[in-house]
Amino acid sequence: MRTDFLWLALAALAVAVPPGLAQNAEQVKPVFQHALPNAEGKSMVAVVVTYPPGAKSPAHHHAGSAFIYAYVLSGAIRSQVDDQPAKVFRAGESFYEPPGAHHRISENASDKAPASLLAVFVVDSKDTPLTIPDPK
Repeated sequence: MRTDFLWLALAALAVAVPPGLAQNAEQVKPVFQHALPNAEGKSMVAVVVTYPPGAKSPAHHHAGSAFIYAYVLSGAIRSQVDDQPAKVFRAGESFYEPPGAHHRISENASDKAPASLLAVFVVDSKDTPLTIPDPK
């Protein structure tokens, strides 16, 4: 069951990108998934999001129950959640997204160097998909 959830989470995080834009898209790699034994019905899912130079994610929401903690591993990430001002977070800095937040901007702040972050979701185990791109 845990493996099924991991594959479902991976599929939910993947965003279809036209081939011509693939070099400007983020790459999402699942690194951890586990049910929380002291919080029935909740799971923790962690992914590493890697942005090539100049790459960005489409504006999106996450699963309604998802609390997300993001830690910048390398480079610099520009982020805007809800109506807060956009801010650049550098390696070693972090931010969070409360359940129901709208992630308006998530992008590499550099057009010359790659950047990456670790995103940790605490989410209802049955709440999928984890990432929902805004309608175009």
